[in-house]
Amino acid sequence: MNLPKELLYSEEHEWVKKEDGNVRIGITDFAQDELGDIVFVELPEVGDEIEADEPFGSVESVKTVSELYAPISGKVVEINEELEDSPEFVNESPYEKAWMIVVEPTNASELDELMSSDAYKEMVDED
Repeated sequence: MNLPKELLYSEEHEWVKKEDGNVRIGITDFAQDELGDIVFVELPEVGDEIEADEPFGSVESVKTVSELYAPISGKVVEINEELEDSPEFVNESPYEKAWMIVVEPTNASELDELMSSDAYKEMVDED
């Protein structure tokens, strides 16, 4: 399981990368592996407000549809439009090509509630 050390992780299997005041969000390698082949990704619109621990979109695999939960609250400032035509990026490259949204956080302290890669690995190993 690939877990980049520089990222933060949520209990709902999203990763977060801090970038110049904004955060980039996607789903973890573990999550994409559990879901199987991703065939469709639904994302919010630029300008939408998302709330921590609330759904902001979904991914559909050959097995199931799974909601995406916001790891932090904020305003969506960018979406990965490539996922519309190439949802398989989620399986092929969950941390590079398959980032989902970039958010301008409204409460940066929410980042303190996310896990390090080691803590996330522990959580996954316990399941």
